[in-house]
Amino acid sequence: MDWWTHILVPVAAVAGGMAAGGMMIAVLGAPLLLTLPPQRYVALHQLLVTRFDPFMPACLLTALAANLALAVVAPRGAAQALYAVAVVLLTGTVLVSLTRNVPINKWLKTLDPDCLPPDFDRLVHRRVRWRNWNLVRASFTLVALGVNGVAIGVLI
Repeated sequence: MDWWTHILVPVAAVAGGMAAGGMMIAVLGAPLLLTLPPQRYVALHQLLVTRFDPFMPACLLTALAANLALAVVAPRGAAQALYAVAVVLLTGTVLVSLTRNVPINKWLKTLDPDCLPPDFDRLVHRRVRWRNWNLVRASFTLVALGVNGVAIGVLI
């Protein structure tokens, strides 16, 4: 293996693992969020989003960049193909995040938990939509991490 691979493989694995871990925290916490009364839900969601940004995007984009580079420079064709699959999966995570979860996060950030719109209870479906899309992007990220593990096995 060349020096690029020695650097990029752990970067891809660690950044991907941190992104997957962050996604799992959200997946495991979502059932609790769905049971909270509206005011507590909004306040907790706002608190969590400020903790996850910019950490999650930085991990996700670092993993994506490292996997993209490995799809080009990995010394074995099978590893390159696996890293390319991880790129597709992580790109899916980014697309779901930007088009589904982030808009809901931005909307929730604009709300005052102590003065919610009168129809907020009708909008509870946004909680469920956020949870469902989070499951999709978490699945993409976890599978990408698994693919990284297989690619490491190919390189060893």
